[in-house]
Amino acid sequence: MDIKYFDHSATTPVDKRVLNEMMPYFSENYGNPSSLYSLGKANKEIINIYRMKIANILGAKVNEIYFTSCGSESDNMIIKGIAFANSHLGNHIITTQIEHPAVLDTCKFLEKFGFRITYLKPKENGIIDVNELEKSITRNTILISVMFANNEIGTIQPIKEIGEIARKYKIYFHTDAVQAIGNIDINVKEYNIDALSMSAHKFYGPKGMGVAYINENVSFIRMQDGGHQERNKRAGTENVAGIVGTGKALEIAKHELIQNNNHIKKLRDFYVSEIMRKIKYVKLNGDMEKRLPGNANISFSGIEGSLLLSKLDEKGICASSGSACSAGLLNPSHVLLSIGVPKNLAKSSLRITFGRENTLEDTKYLIDSIEEIVKELRN
Repeated sequence: MDIKYFDHSATTPVDKRVLNEMMPYFSENYGNPSSLYSLGKANKEIINIYRMKIANILGAKVNEIYFTSCGSESDNMIIKGIAFANSHLGNHIITTQIEHPAVLDTCKFLEKFGFRITYLKPKENGIIDVNELEKSITRNTILISVMFANNEIGTIQPIKEIGEIARKYKIYFHTDAVQAIGNIDINVKEYNIDALSMSAHKFYGPKGMGVAYINENVSFIRMQDGGHQERNKRAGTENVAGIVGTGKALEIAKHELIQNNNHIKKLRDFYVSEIMRKIKYVKLNGDMEKRLPGNANISFSGIEGSLLLSKLDEKGICASSGSACSAGLLNPSHVLLSIGVPKNLAKSSLRITFGRENTLEDTKYLIDSIEEIVKELRN
């Protein structure tokens, strides 16, 4: 069966150009970067080269880039590291109700250690009110953590305004940019971002690779003990092939950003308009304008989302109902509930996220399949 893949927020296939760049570091240039002989030293130099490439793309300094295993580790490393290092200054953290579990569960963990967390509720369109955020700041606030773009409904937060508020009150500002990187050109200095998380497999890079940008002036402590890698901030032998793949994927994403966004936005807009036209009793979740170009989250009244996904799978279509990290859970999306979507509608949602390999023909097949399945399930 020919697979039609529409779940690019969950993961993306590794770009062949990325894979080709990585291959020599699996079996030929295999030296441990911490070794003192030339085989290892060569890989240490390669890591430095790709660290510099990533730093330049983000508008950061080389010593502000740390390599991790994924976006979730980056979130944990940043939020816990900053919280514990600055607990003598305050114990208050501001975040939102619609963050990824990597942020929400980290904040819940910190609550056990006496930290007080404010979870901002977004407006109906999925965007937080910056005035409410500013009013939530206290003399004990040490960190603001707001995701750049939501993984389920694709809404883009007013990151620049939040960064300005954080700078005004001299509070550290972290953003989970896992969904944004590859879709939005981000310069951390222009946005006043002090710390940022990203994950390579979301922009056609390898799984098992994350990046944490942490401004050199940010005080944080290491969360993973062992060796002295990553300037003694994150122990563990470096994944050289993964680092190379991450840098190459980010280079390609930066270079082809406008072209790819135009392509997937055209497909997304066509999909949304046709679904809304052909099928009754549907609801688009989130803001249509301030949204990632490839994201469409729609609820289909009167059906169970899991059944819709199962029927689509039978037709060779890969899609999701929300975060891949929460797949298999019976509870409705916390994101949709937070923006006021009724429980029954939240459980009938379908998240479609387009990628650069999708075509108009694929999209038409998707639309026809959904129309047929929804009719069948409602009957």
